[in-house]
Formats: sequence, structure tokens, C-alpha cells
Amino acid sequence: MPDTMNLNVRISGSLKDFVSREISAGAYENMSEYVRDLIRRDKERQEDAKLHALKAELQHAFATPENECVEISEKEFFARKDTQHR
Repeated sequence: MPDTMNLNVRISGSLKDFVSREISAGAYENMSEYVRDLIRRDKERQEDAKLHALKAELQHAFATPENECVEISEKEFFARKDTQHR
């Protein structure tokens, strides 16, 4: 069986009412399914943001005139990427 994590989430007021309506309407079978869906959507949103950033970098790189390009090693490339994302 895969490694799992148990969460204990407390919600009240309008959030509780909202989730209860979603479950009652048949959008989700239970609270766990609802939370898993939220996590999946957030993961997808983050992956989409990374892909969008990569596409923007590539578009910028391909728009740069060849005479302005500088050759660097693979090691230097990844070192620059690591410092940009900190």
C-alpha cells in the first residue's frame, strides 16, 4: 500500500456551508474527495505556472539575436538556474 498522510481539517461558518452544499449537490462524495481535488488542482496550477515561465524564457531566448548569445557549459547553465529560483 502506498505511503499516505492523514489530515485533520476543521472548517466552520460559510466554508463549512459551502463544502456541505458541494457534497450534497453530488460534486463530491465526501470531504476527503473534496480536499484531494483541491490539492490536485493546486498542483496542476503550479505545474502550469512553471511551464508558462519556461515558455516565456524560451521565447525570449529565441528572440535574442545570435550575435548576442554567449556559450556556457551545462554546469554553468544549471548553476544560474538554481540562483534565479532562490
